[in-house]
Amino acid sequence: MLITRRVRPGHGPAFEAAMDRMIQTARSFPGHLGGRVVRPGEDADDGFGLFHVIFAFDTDAHLRGWQQSEARAQGLEAVAPHIEGRQQVREVDGLGLWYAEPRDPQGPPGPAHAPPPRWKVAVVTWLGIFPTVLALFLTVGPLMADWPLVPRVLVITLLVVLIMTWLVAPRLTRWLKHWLHAAPHDA
Repeated sequence: MLITRRVRPGHGPAFEAAMDRMIQTARSFPGHLGGRVVRPGEDADDGFGLFHVIFAFDTDAHLRGWQQSEARAQGLEAVAPHIEGRQQVREVDGLGLWYAEPRDPQGPPGPAHAPPPRWKVAVVTWLGIFPTVLALFLTVGPLMADWPLVPRVLVITLLVVLIMTWLVAPRLTRWLKHWLHAAPHDA
């Protein structure tokens, strides 16, 4: 789940503290996979004061358990004085979080853009993973030739995830943004 909120000027530290407490609380819920606050400036396309919060759960049922909990309601009460306007919520599954187009913070309030169709996510993911894995097998692979299979796979897959998350996926989504989010008749 990706939540976007505009934080009142001067309330950034208080908002982040409240969100950190909420993320800590969510960790005790079944199926919690992680949470993170993305501050303005970490994404060059964000408007000033626009924060994103990510909550990840392993199943829809576990996510709903968190969403309907008293602990979350209390966390939202703690966050409320620090935000302005409506929050935007997107439920994104799988790799779709990489490809979810953020709502224009200067645009009218309303629902955020939907993630692209899964087949487009699959194509762009493959376009990133194929050359990344090939490059790693050509560069790092020979250095690990004598390693047992499991440690080699562990290192290669760890490197693929890191490279995809911070280097390849952000660039591919920026370069292919218009195709990823094109209307069905435009694609």
